[in-house]
Amino acid sequence: MSRHFLFLLGSSRPDGNTELLARRAAEQLPAEVEQRWLSLAEHPLPDFVDLRRDSDHVHPAAGSNPALLLDATLAATDIVIASPLYWYSVSGLTKRYLDYWSGWLRTPDIDFKARLAGRTLWGVTALAHEEEEVADPLIGTLNHSAAYLGMRFGGVLLGNGSKPGDVLKDTAALAHAKTFFAREAPLARYPYETHATGDTQGARTGRDTPGTHGTRDTQGMAAAR
Repeated sequence: MSRHFLFLLGSSRPDGNTELLARRAAEQLPAEVEQRWLSLAEHPLPDFVDLRRDSDHVHPAAGSNPALLLDATLAATDIVIASPLYWYSVSGLTKRYLDYWSGWLRTPDIDFKARLAGRTLWGVTALAHEEEEVADPLIGTLNHSAAYLGMRFGGVLLGNGSKPGDVLKDTAALAHAKTFFAREAPLARYPYETHATGDTQGARTGRDTPGTHGTRDTQGMAAAR
């Protein structure tokens, strides 16, 4: 199967640091790899309504934003969540998109879980902290979602920045972006599974080691947007 990358931009404004870093990584993909970029801010989803106790979800109406995002998700071999770190996790736009996965799992004739199994989920995020451990909740959200669906997880490319364009000064992040999509992503596992097998491979792939520049009094939600 030829590869088709879907980049989902979860920032509330365009051309933020997360998007800049994602585009630097995408530049390294082979020319024959198809790329599709969708902004969740430009294709807003209505509030998600959980119907599992009442009825099945129905296929979204043709031409709607839910239908657009569902079709794009199912068509992708590789899904890249490019979300800034907002309050130590994914942005609200990104979380709403992931909530819709719950509905698509329960929509007849989609086979959402079976169709995503074996495909690859990636993450890209910009954060204002130099201590990268603060991004662990975001990484956990993506890793555990991939594990539930039987997907592969390529980890999260981390960059540092707060003001517009700051991430382009992060030479370590830009260097890692050149090879981020080159490795074969392993099957996602829950932490209790990795502990049981002794697999200690981390999902925080923005650096070889966590930041060691000391503590900064900077709120995590003040990520480059």
